[in-house]
Amino acid sequence: MTNRKALCNYGRSSYSVPMNEPEPLHTIARRFRGFLPVVVDVETAGFDPQRHALLEIAASVIRMDERGHVFPGATLSCHVLPFLGSEIDPRALAFTGIDPHHPFRDAVPEREALNRILLPIRKAVKSSGCNRAILVGHNAAFDLGFIKAAVERNSFKNSPFHSFSVFDTVSLAGLVFGQTVLARAAQVAGLGWNNSEAHAAIYDVEQTAKLFCQIVNRWRELDPVRIWEVGPPGEQQGETPDFRE
Repeated sequence: MTNRKALCNYGRSSYSVPMNEPEPLHTIARRFRGFLPVVVDVETAGFDPQRHALLEIAASVIRMDERGHVFPGATLSCHVLPFLGSEIDPRALAFTGIDPHHPFRDAVPEREALNRILLPIRKAVKSSGCNRAILVGHNAAFDLGFIKAAVERNSFKNSPFHSFSVFDTVSLAGLVFGQTVLARAAQVAGLGWNNSEAHAAIYDVEQTAKLFCQIVNRWRELDPVRIWEVGPPGEQQGETPDFRE
C-alpha cells in the first residue's frame, strides 16, 4: 500500500454577493438548488458502519467557475484509527491493501478526522451561499452510511451533509457512459485508471470528482434550455429562488 499523509488543506472560498446586487447567473448554489456537491470516498474494514472500522476518508468540494463549469476543489484526506471495539474483516483489508497498524499511516482518531474533513466542508457551504452539502459518491449510500455512523458515534454536532439525499455516480455513469464500475466509467470517460492506486480514498475520490464534473459539464453543453440558469416561470418574473429543502 502506498503511504499517504493526511491532508488538511482546502480550496479557496467563493465570493459573497452583496444583498443589493442580483445573484450571478453561474453559482453552484443556483445550479444545485442550494446544495453544495462534495465528493466523498471512505475505505473501511468491512460493510457494516456500526461494527466495522472506518480507515480512510477523502473529500473534494466541487467548485464552479465564471462560465458555469464545475471542477474539483482541493482534496481533503485523513487516515483514521479504528474506533474502540470496532471489528476488522481481513477480507476487506485484502481488497484495499490497507494495514491499519502500519506505523507510517499518520492515522488520527475518528473525532479528529471528522474535524479535519467536515469543518472545512461546513465553511465551504457557507462561503458558496449554499444551505447544505450533498454527498457525491460511487455507491454513495455506502460512504454516507459510514460518515453518519462516525458522526453519531462521536456526537459530532451539525454535520454539513444532507441526511439521506446523495448524487450517485453509479447511476450518472450508467446513464452517460453505459458503465457502472468506477474503473470502467473512468476509462470510457477518458480519465484513465491506475489499479495500483485504486482503493485508496485519495485516488478514488479524485477520480470520482473528475467523473462527476465531466458528466455535469457535458450535460450543460448538451442541454439548450439549462433550466437551472433561466429558472422556473415564477423566478423568471423576478421572484427569489427558494433553496429550502
